[in-house]
Amino acid sequence: MSAIAGIVHMNGQQALWEDSWRLYASLGHIPADTTGVWKGDGAFLSCHAQWITPESVYERLPLYDEESKLTITADAILDNREQLAEQLRISRSALVAMADSELILLAYQRWGEEVATHLLGDFVFAIWDERRRTLFAARDITGMRTLYYRLDGPRFAFCTLMKPLLELEGVQKSLDETWLSDFLAIPDMLDTANIHATVYRGINQLPSAHTLTFRSGKVEMKQYHRWDNVEPLRLRSDDEYIEAFRDVFSQAVGARLRTHRQVAAALSGGLDSGSVVGFASGTLRSQGKQLHAYSYVPVPDFTDYTSKTLLADERPFIQSTVSHVGNISENYLDFEGRSPLSEVDTWLNMLEMPYKYFENSFWIRGFYEKASEQDAGVLLTGARGNFTISWGPALDYYASLLKSGRYFRWFREMQQYSERTGMALSRIARITGRKAFPQWFQTKNKGAAPALGAPLIHPDFAAKTGVLDRLGSIIVQQGGAQANALKVRADKFNNLAIANKNGTVATKCSLRYRAWERDPTSDPRVIQFCLAVPIEQYVRQGTDRSLIRRAASPELPDKVRLNQRVRGVQPADWLHRILPDWEAFTSELRTLCSDSQVAGILNTDRISTALSNLPSPRPELASHPDLRLMMHSLIVYRFIRRF
Repeated sequence: MSAIAGIVHMNGQQALWEDSWRLYASLGHIPADTTGVWKGDGAFLSCHAQWITPESVYERLPLYDEESKLTITADAILDNREQLAEQLRISRSALVAMADSELILLAYQRWGEEVATHLLGDFVFAIWDERRRTLFAARDITGMRTLYYRLDGPRFAFCTLMKPLLELEGVQKSLDETWLSDFLAIPDMLDTANIHATVYRGINQLPSAHTLTFRSGKVEMKQYHRWDNVEPLRLRSDDEYIEAFRDVFSQAVGARLRTHRQVAAALSGGLDSGSVVGFASGTLRSQGKQLHAYSYVPVPDFTDYTSKTLLADERPFIQSTVSHVGNISENYLDFEGRSPLSEVDTWLNMLEMPYKYFENSFWIRGFYEKASEQDAGVLLTGARGNFTISWGPALDYYASLLKSGRYFRWFREMQQYSERTGMALSRIARITGRKAFPQWFQTKNKGAAPALGAPLIHPDFAAKTGVLDRLGSIIVQQGGAQANALKVRADKFNNLAIANKNGTVATKCSLRYRAWERDPTSDPRVIQFCLAVPIEQYVRQGTDRSLIRRAASPELPDKVRLNQRVRGVQPADWLHRILPDWEAFTSELRTLCSDSQVAGILNTDRISTALSNLPSPRPELASHPDLRLMMHSLIVYRFIRRF
């Protein structure tokens, strides 16, 4: 909803004045419905606001309260307004006209620095307490909004974006080599293991589920929430689990429809986005609104090379959902002429940092563009659904049955799973056996060193930064048949580095296109509920993701709801899109390999080998690790060249 910024300065009003206007002006490129500033004795707050919710149209930020001497600036949408109003004894009539920032300020007056534990939604905010000479800031549990800061002696500055903090007086832009070494060495989508660091030296970020207090020249950080020791939910029947799920999920979806503008949604042929759309459509119909659905499809000249269990073009399943749900304006978008290569500079400008998720970059940004064109204030997604509403790791559950000696149930479940998926029973048994007793299958590979997934970083740079010792097992490729889905799931919620990555994309895309990404599958109430539900509700009678398949029967057609044989793969055509520019792509990589600016940082020998291995690749090689290496190298190279 806003790009916020502020400074606390202990070197007098003149220094504060010069820095504050420099900070404010550097946010001028953000499309805003209104802007505001507040300057007091030693502190400055500002806001470039985008009107998303009905209440935000009348919101005035920064907001100063004369009686308490508190000033707030906020980038926030709250999802528990009614609950807060009851706790704070705010009348229903007063709540209708009350903006979220005012509600947060009243909550802060009630609960002080414990306020964040009482808030639900996507938010960051900062409150200056003039009497205590203290700045307090907080970021939401799932980290859907960003907040960066720097401390330079007597000056503390914060902002939604990083670039404004680099333009303050006396700041020199420089790379944080530790962050960069993490980025290059970690094989999966994470940027860094350090949840506080950024790519720029001297700029830190406030992690999700954390508060920050700046007083007497010092920064104090506190984590106010973790997903530990969630109490198991024990209900009396399957129907009660379904009823409870529908109640909590409908609350999460309904809360995310609060906008005076249009509502859009990313829609694939799967369970997560389909369930979000299914629950949202009926509510919007009662409001007299139609849901705008955006679905990615391959370009017309692409030939699907994927296996029979994968689907590059999900239109048959999407169309089935649209017809079943109703009240949907469908948009099938192929973004012809775009590719991950054509998007690199735009994404680097928008994110202010390198990134790894290039395959989806062109259609993710394309959805935001379409939302902006159609004046959608909210873009619904189901991004975290795989670990909440549609979780259900059948093979891991079967392995647990085998390991605990429940052989009859193990065998019966595998038979049913084979019937539903078409997967051979013998293959299911082998996989579950490896998961249950991994030590039995290690003898033939005994003594073999684990394969390091860090080919992107130059060995000299790795040694200089100590990244291999520092990160240890994080760098070793994880996953495969022996991965433990229960441990993976727990890590997804407690690993705040994942939240930082997700929040960076959500915040910076939304600010650029005035469309706020809202994901009901990552609502804390949904996460809490799904972590509490026993695994037997997620896997039963040969059905994975069983809870959502049963609970969404009114919202989803059986073609989608009961499908266990094929799944969508997005986007299978990314390499196909790049091939017309293959010569330019490889030419830039060859330039990279001889550029002294990245010598000793990027593994140029490995990149050269990849170029030799793939002189003219075919579209079906899209998952080849050498191609990912080449794209990641180019993205980092272009970023480093900006220094």
